[in-house]
Amino acid sequence: MALFAISDLHLDLTGDKPMDIFGDKWLNHDEKIKNNWFNKITDEDTVLIAGDISWSMKMEDGMRDLEWIHNLPGRKIMVKGNHDYWWTSISKLNNLYDDMDFIQNNSFNYEDYAICGTRGWICPGGDNFSEHDEKIYERELNRLRLSLDSAVKKGFKKFITMIHYPPVNEKLLESGFVDIFKEYNVEKVIYGHLHGPSLAKALNGELNGIEYIITSGDYINFDPIKIL
Repeated sequence: MALFAISDLHLDLTGDKPMDIFGDKWLNHDEKIKNNWFNKITDEDTVLIAGDISWSMKMEDGMRDLEWIHNLPGRKIMVKGNHDYWWTSISKLNNLYDDMDFIQNNSFNYEDYAICGTRGWICPGGDNFSEHDEKIYERELNRLRLSLDSAVKKGFKKFITMIHYPPVNEKLLESGFVDIFKEYNVEKVIYGHLHGPSLAKALNGELNGIEYIITSGDYINFDPIKIL
């Protein structure tokens, strides 16, 4: 019963947005994910998926990609990414499949850990951070706190958090997200969003007692990594 993580699946089974336009590494990347998944993950395992799940704009189109994920082994727990426009009401999503859980102001568990999270947003102090960004950033801080509070109310004391965006800016300055992680004694933070050259400066490893793990599909060669 292991715990794995991956993000940025960027599925598009309709074929409208092939990912190989971003480089040969993305050629048939869905098949790479599927093969790696079946090679290491069983129905007893859990996989965290930290956003950018499907390119679909509408839920009815995204169902094909969600069905593809459903047919992979294991339980899946997900947060929203910035490209997940198909993401509809959380109650509808959490009634789709028994093996797929969606986080938004709520939480789930893996053994004695609470799995919490939110989409996140770009952080203050970075380039081009605007007043509009500030509003979304504050909303995402609130959603993160609501998710963690829901776990605290259930009695959990051990936390793993998913956030799609990096929890720091490109200067690696700490943010309100990091403050909340510290406040709740979060042990591990799973995130993605970054691709290409931006991965060179990604926060990946322990910082002030918290382990940050970047799981962008192209960074981990589309191979889910074991977290626990």
